[in-house]
Amino acid sequence: MATAPPTIHDRRFAELDAATLHDLLRLRIDVFVVEQACPYPELDGRDPEPGTRHVWLDGPDGLPAAALRVLAEPDGSFRVGRVVTRPEARGHGLAGVLLSHVHDTTPGRIVLDAQSYLVPWYASLGYEPTGDEFLEDGIPHVPMARDA
Repeated sequence: MATAPPTIHDRRFAELDAATLHDLLRLRIDVFVVEQACPYPELDGRDPEPGTRHVWLDGPDGLPAAALRVLAEPDGSFRVGRVVTRPEARGHGLAGVLLSHVHDTTPGRIVLDAQSYLVPWYASLGYEPTGDEFLEDGIPHVPMARDA
């Protein structure tokens, strides 16, 4: 018997209940701040913006297994960021599923700052570098964009 594909959740900040917001923020902090040993202001004030979308897939335990956020930028583009997967859920294509959903539901230009080691993966999804490598919180990144 085939398993149903996981449900993609795509919500605005005002649509998130407190428990879900907690679980999404905990995932991001566990990976970006703790695992990557990169203290930075995770709560940057952009999560509650009216144009921000929080997109995630739950794991078998009902907690977010992979997530990202999409920000509406002043220039009309959309910025993908905070792409994260729990360690035990990695290698199953969950981030790709989330990005495919974003590509299908987001009109126009999508921009992101890819960690440099992920540039080939983002390129395989249609993103192209738009500038030089730079350091953000001590981690090399490359700005990239994908046009609809």
